[in-house]
Amino acid sequence: MKNRPNTLTIAGFDPTNGAGLTADVKTFEALKCYGLSVCTANTVQDDQEFISCHWIPASIILNQIDVLFNRFEINFVKIGIVENWDTLEIIINKLQSLKPEIKIILDPILKSSSNFDFHSDHSEKLDIILSKIYLLTPNYNEIQQLYPEKDISETIAHIQSKTNLFLKGGHHPEKLGQDALHLKNKKHFILNTRSKNCTEKHGSGCVLSSAITSYLALEFPILKACLKGKQYTEKFLRSNTSLLGFHSKK
Repeated sequence: MKNRPNTLTIAGFDPTNGAGLTADVKTFEALKCYGLSVCTANTVQDDQEFISCHWIPASIILNQIDVLFNRFEINFVKIGIVENWDTLEIIINKLQSLKPEIKIILDPILKSSSNFDFHSDHSEKLDIILSKIYLLTPNYNEIQQLYPEKDISETIAHIQSKTNLFLKGGHHPEKLGQDALHLKNKKHFILNTRSKNCTEKHGSGCVLSSAITSYLALEFPILKACLKGKQYTEKFLRSNTSLLGFHSKK
């Protein structure tokens, strides 16, 4: 039996399991990876309403990371919601101290699908953080909040100068579902949707970023990993007509 690569999600807990770390682990499992998880927040929500968020202390997050890295070989980490940019930098520094070559996929969740704001304040730490990660996966609403003083094209160019950028098209103002991959080497790819009958799903952004992380862990090159991650997510969006999707690779 072929060993599965270990993939780690550092994210919040959603009681519906539609988003957050449990959605990530479902995705990892479906794509033949073994999912490990570190909890950053305990949320009170369902698929329609976000009530509150209770942050896990940074010291506990770091202890969880230590335990996992002491036991498992981990080369790819997906990070979701974190309390603030300071805590995020602490987490990233910890990961890189344990494994300097670690590849970090950051899904900068600034607002939930039910419009609950986590943290949208711009921080000078953002440039430092971007230079330390492998891939950033914001949607169109999120990318505009990262550098509010810049327009969208300036923001894309700025991020691309520091890291790889996968811009999710679920909130595309003109071409819904059209994603774009902007690589640090200045190459640019448009990923058009091929699916019909997709319906909105709670946690779809989490699923996409964790699917890309899975394919990267399975040793696909970044463009192929993003294409396959998009295909998996579109299947998730087609799985039923409710707000909670089903996970299956077949």
